[in-house]
Amino acid sequence: MRSTDIVFPAARQVVVTESDVAAPGSGEIRCRATTSLVSTGTESFCLDGVFDTGTFWEEWVQYPFAPGYSMTSRVVDVGPDVAGISVGDRVATSTPHSSVFNVPASECIAIPDGVTDEQACWTALACTTQLGVRRAGIELGESVAVVGLGALGQLVVQYLRLSGARRIIAIDQTPSRLELATLGGATHGIAADVVDSVASIREITGGQLVDVAFDVTGHPRVLGPTTTLVRTLGRVVLLGDTPTPSRQTLGPRVVAESVSVLGIHASAAPEVATLRDPWTLPAMADLYFHFIMTGLMNTDLLTSHHFEPADSPAMYEALRKDRSSYLGVFLNWTLE
Repeated sequence: MRSTDIVFPAARQVVVTESDVAAPGSGEIRCRATTSLVSTGTESFCLDGVFDTGTFWEEWVQYPFAPGYSMTSRVVDVGPDVAGISVGDRVATSTPHSSVFNVPASECIAIPDGVTDEQACWTALACTTQLGVRRAGIELGESVAVVGLGALGQLVVQYLRLSGARRIIAIDQTPSRLELATLGGATHGIAADVVDSVASIREITGGQLVDVAFDVTGHPRVLGPTTTLVRTLGRVVLLGDTPTPSRQTLGPRVVAESVSVLGIHASAAPEVATLRDPWTLPAMADLYFHFIMTGLMNTDLLTSHHFEPADSPAMYEALRKDRSSYLGVFLNWTLE
């Protein structure tokens, strides 16, 4: 069976090509894509190809590189030794942008009937942001700032509302993103660069600053000023991983104010549930689906663009120039 694939053959190059997909092997299923979500920040970094030595990015992005990790598809074939998945089932997978692919059945998440294909495409990012909020250890009544209101930042805001934060202060220079964050649960919005936000944070919190701040930008210059938003013994969660951490600074008072800087990555989720940590990726996906079906979360409002796979070279070029007007960007594979 033939597949249409999006590939980065080298840095700053995008092609739409075809490949042959063999029959699924033992424990595998074959899927036909319906829609996939473009991770606009991550995939733009992958396309640019500028990574510090020793980073996760340098290890992960090897050209030719297949971008994408947020896919919704239907099962069209089932290999030997697969149980619990049938032809016609809808599944969410962390697979690249391709029209047809094989994937281990163990890496698939079944999509409930009450969740649409596009809502299911958010599963990977919904799990990553759940991890970030869990890493912060939010307590009832805490004040939290979220710096950067791209897709991840918007999801963090929605989870914080469900986690009992008293104040959720959204910081971004794009007014439309601040409006969406307010719809998602932000109690305050600051339309400014993070370096110019301390005075506003002090005013909102009565001079106390925030208990927790999230840097969800992926930009190296943001971490330092973000650490100045939190109180003594406050926490900063670094959820946006920059490809160039050598350009980051910790800020002027991390040690003096005893600030904790907490990194988090999707790979930190446990593979097997334990009494101490039951939140595997399937468990977090199930919770995300519950929030969607009960109306406690809304990812539909985050949709900004739809593209056909053939348009992907132009789409990626637009993302590299300016991502500020892009949020939930979907590729439609149903015509392939």
